[in-house]
Amino acid sequence: MDIYNVRGQLVKTLLNQEMLAGTHSVIWDGKDGQGRSVSSGVYLYRMTMPNKVLTNKMLLLK
Repeated sequence: MDIYNVRGQLVKTLLNQEMLAGTHSVIWDGKDGQGRSVSSGVYLYRMTMPNKVLTNKMLLLK
């Protein structure tokens, strides 16, 4: 699972491993890949699965 800003730049990779089917949760702490806090705003998350890619918007509020 990757987080992107609205410019399409990768902010952080939260999870990079195969997981079994089922319900899972991942928590983003609002920091980028270097550990710096990012600003409030709209971000995109992208999940890549073997047979499809899911991209959706989310809002980070501080």
